[in-house]
Amino acid sequence: MRIFLILFILSTSTSGWTQSIDYNTKNGYAIHGYDVVSYFEGEPVEGKKEFTTTYDGTKFQFASKAHLQKFQSDPTAYLPKYGGYCAYAVAVNGKKVNVDPLTYEIRKGRLYLFYNKGKNNTLEFWLSESPNELVSKADENWEQIKN
Repeated sequence: MRIFLILFILSTSTSGWTQSIDYNTKNGYAIHGYDVVSYFEGEPVEGKKEFTTTYDGTKFQFASKAHLQKFQSDPTAYLPKYGGYCAYAVAVNGKKVNVDPLTYEIRKGRLYLFYNKGKNNTLEFWLSESPNELVSKADENWEQIKN
């Protein structure tokens, strides 16, 4: 009985630290430390450590206190789709692939990020195919791989 009580306490006490999905983090921050609010203002910029918050067990950095406050007031409005992994790779291969934080698209009010290295700019592939169909495929695949 005592062991069950200990396991219950441990599982409930750590639940605030776990993530509901897997976020693409680099150096401990979502989107390589870029400010997720800045994407919606047309120019992604790196965040600063003094403007940091944790959401869903993941650290996010912001370029300013104002951006931090915007995020805190409605985090889900700014979260990158698919945990910040490459939207194209999630759609086509059902895989989590790192991104270039400067290669992105805002589609229907959501942030999509893409891999871009050499001749593999997946945003270009995404746009030349059917993005709306790819979103549907990615949404379906993400349900299987998000944890």
